[in-house]
Amino acid sequence: MPIRSNHADCSRRAILVASTGGIGAAASNMPTVLADSTTGGGKAKSTILFFLCGGASHIDMWDMKPDAPTEYRGPFNPIATSASGVQLCEHLPLLAKQAHHLALINSVGATVNTNDHHAGYYYNLTGHAPDQTFKTKGNDRTPYPDDWPFMGSVVAAKSPPHEYLPGAISLPHSPSRKPYTRPGQFAARLGVEHDPLYLQGTRAKPLEFQAPALVLEGDLTAERLLERQSLLNTIDTARRDFDYVTSARNWNRHQERALSLLVSSKTTKAFNLSEESAETRQRYGETVNGMSLLLARRLVQAGVPFVTVFWLGDGIGSPLAKKCKSAGSWDTHGSNFDCLKESLLPEFDRGYSALIEDLAQRSMLDETTVMITSEMGRKPKIGDPRSGGTTGAGRDHWTHCLTDVLAGGGIRGGQTYGATDRFAGYPADRPVTPADVTKTVYHSMGIEDLTATDPQGRPYQLLEEGKPIYDLFG
Repeated sequence: MPIRSNHADCSRRAILVASTGGIGAAASNMPTVLADSTTGGGKAKSTILFFLCGGASHIDMWDMKPDAPTEYRGPFNPIATSASGVQLCEHLPLLAKQAHHLALINSVGATVNTNDHHAGYYYNLTGHAPDQTFKTKGNDRTPYPDDWPFMGSVVAAKSPPHEYLPGAISLPHSPSRKPYTRPGQFAARLGVEHDPLYLQGTRAKPLEFQAPALVLEGDLTAERLLERQSLLNTIDTARRDFDYVTSARNWNRHQERALSLLVSSKTTKAFNLSEESAETRQRYGETVNGMSLLLARRLVQAGVPFVTVFWLGDGIGSPLAKKCKSAGSWDTHGSNFDCLKESLLPEFDRGYSALIEDLAQRSMLDETTVMITSEMGRKPKIGDPRSGGTTGAGRDHWTHCLTDVLAGGGIRGGQTYGATDRFAGYPADRPVTPADVTKTVYHSMGIEDLTATDPQGRPYQLLEEGKPIYDLFG
């Protein structure tokens, strides 16, 4: 059964209440901050997750193999960076200047039973290996209410509630197109009140972001909203529609925080990119992804604990999608190298390097963990049958290995952790899993207590597998 708070057809008022989840946290879920001074954890106040939707090619960006045979290494060359011993793709020149802030984890083994997007999302967003339903249902495997929660929802639940903003915000879209919504991006069993608030952006209007659930219709103003007693009747109706929300306390928290967001001028200010200088916007690149990263910086500056930027591609039918033989984004089944060189890498290089540089210049990087991941890497051997084999110059799916990149939050920059085999196919040295990386993010924020309680009041662990990668800190 899908999570109806994200997929049900319901009234705007019902969506208003249900979509502001993740804003409050029950007192029993408040964190015990156990920052370990010996391992450098607990420094981050916020995390920005930059998720490269589609499956970014680790071997062409981070873990290049210039000595591998040509059918593996491709035409790209590595370049030196601001960090001794750390090399990046030649098409990431701006990021190369920021490499002294980065920690590349090249040995993330995230094999899933489908070697496909749905399961890859779930594993890398929650830290939990996908269950058998991902294999039996494939893309029809919708998000379930009893899924393991998204790492951002865990952070939101374990962080003190923000004065006027949600604990977790995702933008500029919720991947992927309905009904194929990717599992792993919701709070699920942790409770709908910890779902991220989604802000929507478009490539056509990159400076505008909107939370549809927070848009007032007609002549209804924030002031009039506060006066309308009929809102209570609407909320009661929505409560009956969302019968899976059984806790009146949770529902009241939805109501209170939805109203708080609607009437707060601070909320509008936090979302307003026009307050940023033209120079700053230009540095990030005035694309929807660049502006999403700039908004992410504004949100963590305002104190939001967890912000996710899901890379927004050009969409099905676009020139890039046709060239890449996919739905767009980083899913480069065809013309992998042209898609990267001409479109994906320049936009990524500009926006992500600007974020790291901006945070560092504002002395915010040490208290902000920045993470890059994807649902998978790309197959090391060039040539995908669906795009003409070797002549199509694409790379197929490859969940067996990918690179995650961390920066800030007490993590030591200018390092590479772990290694793959000579083809970048499998972890070969200091292998880790998405569970280890997820727990590293929690550790960077001082979240060590991962207990929660089910509706019957029974305690359970949100993530038993894995352990923080302590060697990254210090």
